Amino acid sequence: MKIALLIHNAYGIGGTVRAVANLSAALAGRGHSVEVVSVHRPSDRPDLGFDPRVRLRALLDMREGARGYAGEDPLTQRPNTVFPDSGVDFGRLRYTALHDARVAAWLDGTDADAVIATRPILNGYLARHGRPGLVRVGQEHLAMDAHSEQLRTDQNATLDGLDAFVTVSEADAAQYRAALPGVRAEILCVPNAVPAPAVAPATLASPVIVAAGRLVAVKRYDRLLRAFAAAAPAFPEWSLRLYGRGPDKARLRVLVDELGIYERARLMGPASPLETEWVKGSIAAVSSDRESFGLTLVEAMHCGVPVLATDCPYGPGEIISHRDTGVLVPLDGDEDDRVAAYATALRDLMGDPGLRAKLGARGRERAARYAPER
Repeated sequence: MKIALLIHNAYGIGGTVRAVANLSAALAGRGHSVEVVSVHRPSDRPDLGFDPRVRLRALLDMREGARGYAGEDPLTQRPNTVFPDSGVDFGRLRYTALHDARVAAWLDGTDADAVIATRPILNGYLARHGRPGLVRVGQEHLAMDAHSEQLRTDQNATLDGLDAFVTVSEADAAQYRAALPGVRAEILCVPNAVPAPAVAPATLASPVIVAAGRLVAVKRYDRLLRAFAAAAPAFPEWSLRLYGRGPDKARLRVLVDELGIYERARLMGPASPLETEWVKGSIAAVSSDRESFGLTLVEAMHCGVPVLATDCPYGPGEIISHRDTGVLVPLDGDEDDRVAAYATALRDLMGDPGLRAKLGARGRERAARYAPER
C-alpha cells in the first residue's frame, strides 16, 4: 500500500514531527511505500531524521533565495478558503490561496492509497480534495479543548468528509464522539508510536533533572523553574536542563535570573536525538497545563528515567500509574499551590534513589505499550 502523511512543517522540531517520523518509519518497516509531504520547506534539511525508506517532499519552498521560492507568489496575498487556522500560524507559514492551489493539486493528483493529515486545516483540505476511493484519515495531535471555538467548529464540520479521525488519547476520542454523534468518520484513539531508543538505559547516577519540549506557554516551564528553585536549596548537587526552542525562551531566561538559579538551571536549546540527553538524567520533568499525548514522557520512560508529570488533560494520566510507572502531580488550587505541589514531588524523588530506580524500571516496562509494532 502507498501511504502519504501530510504535515505542516516536517523541517522543524516538535511532537507532531517526531510522531510522524516514528509512524512513517514503522509503516515503511511493514513493507508499505511511504511518503511524508511537508506543506512547507523553510530550511535545507529537516532537524529530525526520517527513515531512509521514507520519501520526503514539500509543496511550498519557503527558503528565501531558493529557486521556486513561494513567498513572493501573488496568491500568498489572498486568504485560504478552507478555514482559518486561527491562533496557530502567523507570518511566513500562514495559509493562503497559494496553499489552496498547491495542496489541492497534490491531493487530486496523488497516487497514494491513503492519506493521513496531521492538523485541523490539513484535515479540512483532505476532506475537500482527492480522487474517489482515496482513504482519508485525519489526525488530532492536540485536543478538542486546545482549539479556539472557531477552529474547533471548522474542523468538526469537515469530519463527514473523512473515513477516520484519530486522536492520541482515549479521553479526547470520547469527547469527540460525544460532541459528534452520527458523524461519518470513525473516531478512534491510536496513541503515538514511540520506538525504543538505541542507547543503554539511564544509570540514574547523575543528579540531573531533564525537561524537553517547545518553549511555549502551555508547557508551563515557568512552573518547573519555580518548583526547582523551591526544592533546590535542600539538594545543592542537583541541576536542571531544559531542551527546546520557542517564543518563551527570553521570558524563561529572565525568570532563571530572577530566581537566582542561573548556575543550576540551563536552557540548553534544541537537541536531536533526545535519547542521549534523557539518559544523562535521573528525573524527567513535565509541568504542562495540557498534554494531548505526552511523547516526551514515553521517550524518557523508554530510557529508564522516572517521569514526574502534572496530571493534566489528556495524556499523562493514561500513560502513567501514580508511584508505579511515574509520579503524577494534581493541578489543584491556584498557581502557587501547583508550584508548591510540584516542588514537594520533586523533593520526594530527588531524595529517594530507591523510588527513582523502581519508577525507572517500571516505566520502561510500560513504555513497551507504545512500541510501533503495537
